[in-house]
Amino acid sequence: MTTNSRFRFLVLTLLAGAAVTFAEAKVSLPSILTDGMVVQRERPVRIWGQADPGEKVEVKVVKGRSVTTEADASGEWSVELPPLKPGGPYTITVNDITLSDVLSGDVFLCSGQSNMELPVSRVTDMFADEISGYSNPKIRQVIVPKEVEFHAPLPDMKPVRWTPVDSANVMQFSALAYFFAKDLYERTGIPVGVINSSWGGTPVEAWISEEYLAPFSRVLNEKRIYEDDVYRDQIKSLERVNFNRWNNTLWLSDPGLKAPVKWYEKDFDDSSWAVVDLISGEAVNGGLSDGCDMLGERRGSKWATDGYSRINGSHWFRKSVDLPSDAAAQPAVLRLGCIVDADSVYVNGRFVGTTSYMYPPRIYTVPAGVLREGENNVTVRLISNSGEAHFVAEKPYMLIVGGKDYSLEGPWRYHLGAPMPSAPGMEFYCYKPTVLYNSMINPLKNLPLAGVVWYQGESNVDKRNEYAVLLKTMIKNWRDAFGDSRLPFYVVELADFLHPSDRSGRNAWAEMREFQAKAAAETPGVTLIKNRDLGEWNDIHPLDKKTLGHRVADAVTGDKE
Repeated sequence: MTTNSRFRFLVLTLLAGAAVTFAEAKVSLPSILTDGMVVQRERPVRIWGQADPGEKVEVKVVKGRSVTTEADASGEWSVELPPLKPGGPYTITVNDITLSDVLSGDVFLCSGQSNMELPVSRVTDMFADEISGYSNPKIRQVIVPKEVEFHAPLPDMKPVRWTPVDSANVMQFSALAYFFAKDLYERTGIPVGVINSSWGGTPVEAWISEEYLAPFSRVLNEKRIYEDDVYRDQIKSLERVNFNRWNNTLWLSDPGLKAPVKWYEKDFDDSSWAVVDLISGEAVNGGLSDGCDMLGERRGSKWATDGYSRINGSHWFRKSVDLPSDAAAQPAVLRLGCIVDADSVYVNGRFVGTTSYMYPPRIYTVPAGVLREGENNVTVRLISNSGEAHFVAEKPYMLIVGGKDYSLEGPWRYHLGAPMPSAPGMEFYCYKPTVLYNSMINPLKNLPLAGVVWYQGESNVDKRNEYAVLLKTMIKNWRDAFGDSRLPFYVVELADFLHPSDRSGRNAWAEMREFQAKAAAETPGVTLIKNRDLGEWNDIHPLDKKTLGHRVADAVTGDKE
């Protein structure tokens, strides 16, 4: 290499190094600070992020004031802009980053378990017209990604989007947050931002930091059992093996899937099957002996038990529905209430849908061309994992064709498929102490908030005696984390649940509501939101989130019912 060549090589190398250094010096923002976000009105606008140590960072509102700072030795920086007037949209720049379509309004952290997570799509039975006819770009939601972190509070989360209430996004909104935000906006005209950080089935201790759980050694020791990543991976690996073996055995042992004519085919002869009432489960034809060897000695007993033990595995149901000529070839909607636990459904031998767990309503679309004039068959292959299988009472069971309902209640043909032991158990790491605080609350702690709406408690009923102190601990934890000792909390009491005959279960839920009320009464700035009267005995996820949202809006605005 000549001297000139060496010189040019050295210059290019230095330039390349400078380019890399420049690229690495680029400022970054946390995921929550992005286009379309809502910032809290009447509070300084807090912007923070990462950069190279010592790098200058300029943050400004377009056509407004700018603030300059430098990243500290660890590369962290933070600034506060003056409060923005309610409304917008505003544009905020951070060096070469532009945050567009920013609104200033009231920002609420909506958190808890499944009744907070429950999306608008699950309540359309009750509010379809109202939901489909409403859009509002001034109401926005961001969904915090579900993530579990055992080791330390995370500074950031996976990328997110702030989305407005419109036809493309409304079905993913938390139903409670949707009705609350809609009601609040109609009263104030001020934009509303919803941070939806919720996860079904999770207990309160999952949402509390390790530091604040220090007085609860039993709770923390549960977390410590699972702290080792390798150990957790081993558990999940073995669970996959166990479930694969259980499911494979079920599949290979089910006579309905092996017969020359499968049990879901339209022309299969089910005349030898027992006849049972779909909801009560009682035999209609005096017993369940026909084709049900395990149940033959127990006349009149329910199909889900042999009189001594619950029967897990597969259960088959078939029903004929007569349709007029004008219904033939039309598309239809099949409603099968709720089923415990899982199901696969066929119409005239055509697979139309499946659901893997008990809670969602079964709403399946039957394509055009499947239905016929005269007799049509509906077949349900129900899978029971580890409980008493049943079709939930007082839910819709019907075939809807051309605006007309054809009832599917009453007698069905029944045959046991493959009896199985209980399905293998599972560990849900999202239920473990501290893990959701670390991943789904800590990344938000720099955000000023108008308040927290908390709907949780179903998963703590079994240990309800400790709930009040845990909830008060969580409230203190979050107020300290967000740097707001007066941060308002709106705690939703548990809705009524369980059949009137289940006295012990109903008493447990009533006691849980008392502990929720105790925590609210003993903590300044906490409001208990009445909810018990909105429950449904047969559904842990009651549909009327509109009335509940109205009550939360009442509490926020100080209005009386």
